[in-house]
Amino acid sequence: MEGAGGTVRDVRYWDRPGPGNTAATVELSVRRARELGLHRLVVASNTGTTAQALRRAADKDMRIVCVTHSVGFREPGVDEMPREARQELAAAGVEVLTTTHFLAGVDRALRVMQGGFHAADVVAMSLRMLGQGLKVAVEISVMATDAGLLRPGEEAVAIGGTNRGADTAIVVRPTHGQSFFDTRVVELICMPRG
Repeated sequence: MEGAGGTVRDVRYWDRPGPGNTAATVELSVRRARELGLHRLVVASNTGTTAQALRRAADKDMRIVCVTHSVGFREPGVDEMPREARQELAAAGVEVLTTTHFLAGVDRALRVMQGGFHAADVVAMSLRMLGQGLKVAVEISVMATDAGLLRPGEEAVAIGGTNRGADTAIVVRPTHGQSFFDTRVVELICMPRG
């Protein structure tokens, strides 16, 4: 096509979502980060297992941010990441962020209390049309940016998943939460099909 430019590259589509894709998702993420010369990776990991796998696979100069569920997400007052896992990640240079989910907070509290849905729910449902892991990857990149662990507008690899483990990876240019709609998913690396 005249005037058409661009890049052709493969995207891996998994047959099923879930933790069976973790090792390959981590491998593809690190490979793509190397190809693009990116040194920032953000990963969702509630127990630390996926973050530890990423740290083992990543180059030493790659900075990893691990975003967990908030304390109380599954059970009041309970942190899903064991203290030992936090200590191991910190010793390996992984920064762990545990905070309220960007697409939850007071909107979720209102939904639970009064029913219905709110603006953050609509955004989350819209992102889930492309998969739970993609929604997670976008959300954690914004959370890490708001915490000062990623720079706004700088490309990073973000890894999310469906339930446990990792099955989705993207290249993203995150922004702070107040400018959420300026966040850009630049590339898909892998994700479950359907």
